[in-house]
Amino acid sequence: MGSMAQKSVLMLCGEFMEAYETIVPLYVLQAFGVSVHCVSPGYKTGDKCVMAAHDLLGLEAYSFSNLSLFSSFLYSELVVDHLTLNANFDEVIPEQYDAIIVPGGRFTELLSTDEKCVSLVARFAELKKLVLTSCHSQLLLAAAGLLTGGMKCTAFESMKPLIELSGGAWWQQAGVQTLLDITDCVTDGNFVSTMGWPTLGHTLRVLLEALGSKISCSKETQPSLLFLIGDCVEDYSINVPFKAFQALGCKVDAVTPNKKKGDKCGTIVHDLENGRRLPTEKIGHNFYVTIAWEDVSVDDYDCIVVPGGRSPELLVMNDNAVGLVKKFVEKEKFVAAIGMGNWLLAATGALKKKRCASGYGTKVAVKVAGGQIVESERCVTDDKLVTAAATSDLPAFLYALSTALGLSVVF
Repeated sequence: MGSMAQKSVLMLCGEFMEAYETIVPLYVLQAFGVSVHCVSPGYKTGDKCVMAAHDLLGLEAYSFSNLSLFSSFLYSELVVDHLTLNANFDEVIPEQYDAIIVPGGRFTELLSTDEKCVSLVARFAELKKLVLTSCHSQLLLAAAGLLTGGMKCTAFESMKPLIELSGGAWWQQAGVQTLLDITDCVTDGNFVSTMGWPTLGHTLRVLLEALGSKISCSKETQPSLLFLIGDCVEDYSINVPFKAFQALGCKVDAVTPNKKKGDKCGTIVHDLENGRRLPTEKIGHNFYVTIAWEDVSVDDYDCIVVPGGRSPELLVMNDNAVGLVKKFVEKEKFVAAIGMGNWLLAATGALKKKRCASGYGTKVAVKVAGGQIVESERCVTDDKLVTAAATSDLPAFLYALSTALGLSVVF
């Protein structure tokens, strides 16, 4: 089930906002019926803001056992794609929203000097509305004078001096040894702050519950999902559902042949630039494998998900990857794919005599594999098969797959 009572969230955007911290909450909230208005000062509905991927470059050696966890590495700022705004900044009425989200990114430096933006965040705070900041956007809290009095706050660690100088109490998750351990955010009253995208699974859960949602499962046990990926997996089609199902309380793992737990898979983002019929491929975030191939047991999972990108072309040439999907099909477990993920499913027999959604890149593969493309639908469920045509269909995909697995989010 989706939302029974409409909730509304304002997302404050700008040039070079962190893509992952923008798209993941946007798509997850939309999946469960929350209205999200994306605005930016000086821009109007239909305008686009460029987004960037922040990830570790490895330019300096670092150790997660250091007392200063984030001070010894530098993150990237790689332009990935654009977000189309769907509302006008000058028409925002804070009283009409339940929360404001400000993703991380350099745009917050500019917005922190914009009196209208600072006043907008302050007004949400005054109304006791939820204020969610991430990575560097806590700069707006400082600019609005909201950290005074020792408010607990976290952020990317370069923000620590500013938060403390502004009267805030710095908070940092204890016991972190690797990037995979960074999971938590901090709540102080109606303020939620996080150091950035690694924490989004838990942060989304906090956000949904703060908006008044009831998350439940009709099954005796919470579903478990295995994501089958490889290098050049599409960034959002792995990150969005992976973090979404974490937020819903599911066990989620990501695996790829020939890599062990903690190894990186490079991701890509497809950006449809003006004047082009096909998107430009750009480097996205790294994604970290959570389980070694030899440790995977099909019986431990209810569903296998094959995200899009170019990784399905790599996986379809790997007999072990093809065989893994076949085992899920043979055991009558749920099988799901996004975009080019159908390319791998076609080779496994999972699409035979099944209705499915397909983008142009997999239409031939679906047809020769015996599948029936539903042209009028961007996301299709047929028994235990759930398919989405493209990354832009992720909100519908999240809703369809969560429903199939017996999960519900009701406000």
